[in-house]
Parts: sequence; C-alpha cells; structure tokens
Amino acid sequence: MEQTKAWEIKRISSQESLSRQIARQLEALITQGHIEVGEKLPTESQLCDMFGVSRTAVREAIAHLKSMGLVETRRGIGTRVLRSVPDHQFPARRINATTVEDILHVLEMRMTLDAQAAALAAERRTPLDIAAMQSAHEQFLAACETGSQARHEDYVFHRAIVEATHNPFFVSLYDQLNEGAIPRTKLLSVELDPQAISYYLERVAREHGEILQAIVSGQAEAARDAMHRHLQRAYDNYAAYQDRSEA
Repeated sequence: MEQTKAWEIKRISSQESLSRQIARQLEALITQGHIEVGEKLPTESQLCDMFGVSRTAVREAIAHLKSMGLVETRRGIGTRVLRSVPDHQFPARRINATTVEDILHVLEMRMTLDAQAAALAAERRTPLDIAAMQSAHEQFLAACETGSQARHEDYVFHRAIVEATHNPFFVSLYDQLNEGAIPRTKLLSVELDPQAISYYLERVAREHGEILQAIVSGQAEAARDAMHRHLQRAYDNYAAYQDRSEA
C-alpha cells in the first residue's frame, strides 16, 4: 500500500508481547490520523512483512484493535478503520455501582483542579520541580514494567504537578485526597482484567508524557488541555460502567 511508505514502523522487540507492540503502533497510526477513518489496513500478509512477525501475532493485534472499537473486519473486504478515538477500554470486569459513583465524583473535581494545576505548573515550575515531575514519571513507567498497577506512582506524578503550582492550598487539598485521587485504588484485584489494565496503563503513561512535555515547555494552555483530556477520558471510561449496569 502506497501510504505505508510514510509510516514510521519501529523494530519489534523480543522483550515484549509481539501482538502488543504491533497493536500499539497501529493504534498510534490510527489515532494520529495516518490511517484515516474508512481506510483499510494492509492485509495480514503485508502486516507480517512490515513487522517481521507471524500471522498469529498480527491476528492478536487486530483483535485488540477490534476490542477498542477502532477497526472492524469483514470477510472478503478486510479490516477497516471505524473511528480515530478508541472506544471505552474497561480496566475491570465489573465495578460496584457505589464505587463508580465515588470515582466519578472525584474525577469531576479533578478535571478542574488538576487541569488548572497543570497550567500553573507550566508557568511557575522551577528546575527542581521539573526534576521531581520527570522522576515521578520515570517511576510510574518502571512500576508499569513490573506488572504493578502503579497506583502510588500515579498519585506521586500528579502531586508533583500540584506541588509545582507553589500554591499551598492546592497542595493541602490534594493531600486530603491522597491516593484516593487515583480511581484504581478503589478497585479490588479480583475485579481487574489483567490484559485490559496493562493496555490501560500504557495509555495513561502516554498521556502523562504529553502533560509533562507541555509543562516542561512552559505551555500553560497545552498543559491544561492535555490534563483535561487525560481526566476526561478516565471519566468517560468509568462512566461507561454505569451505562453497562443500567443496560
């Protein structure tokens, strides 16, 4: 396919699931608009050649994209892009209705608090603040690599941003939330879907990286927008559990 010449395909590593690496790259190509809605993906054979993997790895990757609602496959037609934004990826198999309500209340508040904190941090951050935020982000990534849910590391990253506002009232309010600010702290381990939570955390890590980049660059509006998108996606994700329980 002609458009594939412009794609930046990264070498597949043997250190991580092949299908996950393929799915992540294809997801990025779709969400960034390199493969537009309505367009077809390359055939299985072409994807195998592009990534240097077996059909099994490609099929598993496509199955994951389907689970996200990004693509559909029809016999005799191939795999076509349905949307450029992933459908809800559920990190848990089920969540108690009261727990969902609590999570949504906290996220509703954080969409205002954290978004403004990110903007202020972009304007006021010091070299020490930048070092603290970067360290917190690295710790989050490291925790994810070990298979942890990275609840504590997630909180530390967001608190480092709040700290960079140099507004003691922001910090005081955030300290009252403590790790309860992170939705996953309210979920029981038996409720979690291991594969889904892994992909979920990968997306969280990418969003954290975008927020951090905007803050370090001193772009207040970009930082506010990136933080709001991050929390809005989380809100929509958990709100979908209410839709499922009411259906």
